[in-house]
Amino acid sequence: MTIHAPPPEGGRIVEEPMGEALSRRYLAYALSTITNRALPDVRDGFKPVHRRILYAMHQMRLNPQAAARKCAKVVGEVMGGYHPHGDASIYDALVRLAQDFSQRYPLVDGQGNFGNVDGDNAAAMRYTECKLTAAATLMLQGIDQDAVDFRPTYDDQDQEPVVLPAGFPNLLANGSSGIAVGMATSIPPHNAAELIDACLELLKRPETTTEELVALVPGPDFPTGGVAVEGHASLLDAYETGRGGVRLRARWETEDLGRGMWRIVVTEVPYQVQKGRLIEQLAELIEQKKSPLLADVRDESAEDVRIVLEPKSRTVTPDVMMESLFRLSDLEIRFPINMTVLDADGTPRVMGLKPCLVAFLDHRREVLLRRSRWRADRIEARLHLLQGLRIVFLNLDEVIRIVREEETPKAVLIARFGLTETQADYVLDTRLRQLARIEEVAIENEFKALSEELAGLNEMFASPARQTKLLAVGLEDVRKALVSPRRTTIAEAVDLSAPTPIDAFIPREAITVILSERGWIRAAKGKVEDPSELKFKEGDALAFLVPAWTTDKLLVAASDGRIFTVGADKLASGRGHGEPLRLMIDLDEKADIVNLLAHRPGGKLLVASKAGYGFIAPEDELLAQKRGGKQVLNGEMLAAIRVSGDHVATVGDNIKALVFPLAELPEMGRGKGVRLQNFKQGGLADVTVFSADAGPEWVDGGGRRRNWPDWKDWLGKRAQSGRQGPRGLRKFR
Repeated sequence: MTIHAPPPEGGRIVEEPMGEALSRRYLAYALSTITNRALPDVRDGFKPVHRRILYAMHQMRLNPQAAARKCAKVVGEVMGGYHPHGDASIYDALVRLAQDFSQRYPLVDGQGNFGNVDGDNAAAMRYTECKLTAAATLMLQGIDQDAVDFRPTYDDQDQEPVVLPAGFPNLLANGSSGIAVGMATSIPPHNAAELIDACLELLKRPETTTEELVALVPGPDFPTGGVAVEGHASLLDAYETGRGGVRLRARWETEDLGRGMWRIVVTEVPYQVQKGRLIEQLAELIEQKKSPLLADVRDESAEDVRIVLEPKSRTVTPDVMMESLFRLSDLEIRFPINMTVLDADGTPRVMGLKPCLVAFLDHRREVLLRRSRWRADRIEARLHLLQGLRIVFLNLDEVIRIVREEETPKAVLIARFGLTETQADYVLDTRLRQLARIEEVAIENEFKALSEELAGLNEMFASPARQTKLLAVGLEDVRKALVSPRRTTIAEAVDLSAPTPIDAFIPREAITVILSERGWIRAAKGKVEDPSELKFKEGDALAFLVPAWTTDKLLVAASDGRIFTVGADKLASGRGHGEPLRLMIDLDEKADIVNLLAHRPGGKLLVASKAGYGFIAPEDELLAQKRGGKQVLNGEMLAAIRVSGDHVATVGDNIKALVFPLAELPEMGRGKGVRLQNFKQGGLADVTVFSADAGPEWVDGGGRRRNWPDWKDWLGKRAQSGRQGPRGLRKFR
């Protein structure tokens, strides 16, 4: 590295490889993000911005009994004194601390619009007011009694706490989430009473296992409630390793409307799911026909959540409908558990449930000792002053004489009675009224009480068992202050190893699929008796009329060799003209539709190209999951017909016909196939499959169907040229 002399205008030029410069600077940025922004401290569960907000509000004396102040004032204090970042980020953090649907135990009492579960934002900071909650005072308790270390603020003008005293395990009680560089954290909220029970158990038996703790803390307790359907083994593993997840479902109930009718009412939505967005999602499922069981969704929420779900058919059960919606929407989410935190040394670590609680208890023990030492120091100082007053009362007349007659009473008092400078100053500052007999008794009582308290503190310093007892008593008091019923129900795990296909939820109703020549498709209920009565757009006409069921999958064969799959339940109703098929599948503009049929499990299709090649394709292998379909035939597809017979009849453009056994065709999933009929010029005109007992049929130029009784005269082997067909034979369909 070479350092050049500074140029005349000032500054410094450093020559070094770009890679090293970027690497060093990015590493510094990454460490800053990890330790000062994104990850919470395991001891108090806070990131720096939250800690600074609470401390600034404490300094402003915004306790629960005080009047609320404008949030803009709080944000300004935080930004100016402690947090050198934008006001928007500070206000967003403050708002989250006040939201009862984000925090299990809100730490800020917000007055005004602080957002809602619908996803609406909070009002501007100039309109809202805030103060601390009782839970926040527990987090700050003892901060003015040397309970924690302080460090200089960013501008060295003040001091800020490195960590808060933390009266309860806030990290697990309110949870945390954040994304750093190369690592992230996601900790769900829990019930504080259950966490404190687990802490008390650890104080009683430090060897308690995670499995035993999970009996006391069965799972997360989200502020929005819901039902956790994660298995016990999965949750135990997550709490053991610090990594995992929990599946959370909305809470719902069935309302009986009489006469066999019912509807679903959702009363609690999963954590961090915006109710407004959830309703939009359910409405999209109805509009796009992805939820065949849901007919309508309404938001009837007022103070409480109330989302009404109307079923399409009363024949389906509520459980079946909700299972389908859980799979399709955010009525069920998976909340990740990634307990990455900063330990007491500031090192990022992944901790399980027990290490987190042990770290909290170690912090509480240190806070207890530091507060006790602070108290002991002040007791000793007070006893020192009281000892001086006791000497004064024993020699009151002499002390008064010295004060009245001597030029330097302080020095004389020190020399005469052996007082210290502090005691002498205190005696000289004492008012005459305090020298009354009643004050002498009060001083003796205070001296005795403080001496006993100091002895108790010294005994506690030397006794870890006594420290543990005091910790337990303090936690029990906190438990009484924070106790609240569990909101999230821990239910049995739902088996997802064999998910029920959505087709199983579709009511099975008979329909007739109508596809026009211009590609407009719709589904009419029941059977279409007279196709001539069907209405189409001007210039359009009927191309395919296929009887099916709403549970069927439709196979659409295109001339480019692809076969597409469309759900019959997703088709538009038969009242209008339908909708373009090309909006449902990615069909090339130059490609034509060759055939439309309803998929039959176990069925087979004869696929043939205009070049005269073909093969048998199993229908089950033709189903496509994507809009782009499946490329089945290499070449221009002429026909895709269902196999229902034992012989194949072909006719070429040269009007020559050939009949051969179906068994001569191979069965393939895709490819070019084998030659069906040999042509010197032209190609294949049409193909059909028939049974030897019934014989084939063909259509003449007038559209009349004709039998072909002497078809055996054209019987040969596959790939032969055939012979001149019956008069008028051009097409079989």
